[in-house]
Amino acid sequence: MNTFHVCATCVNFLAIKKENGMSYFCERLGYETKPNYKFNCWEPKEHVKRLIEKRKGEGDEQLS
Repeated sequence: MNTFHVCATCVNFLAIKKENGMSYFCERLGYETKPNYKFNCWEPKEHVKRLIEKRKGEGDEQLS
């Protein structure tokens, strides 16, 4: 799967703007993370799920 499997595409990912820059946080794990990190607890956001399904369909068409 996945070029999509990164923290930034997960429902638990928060991006918080601070005076000194951005801070990224995982609500589920309870600590700071980075947008490109990967964890096994990943749950994609709804728009990412739709994109994954769309890409699966495009792959099926190429097999025909």
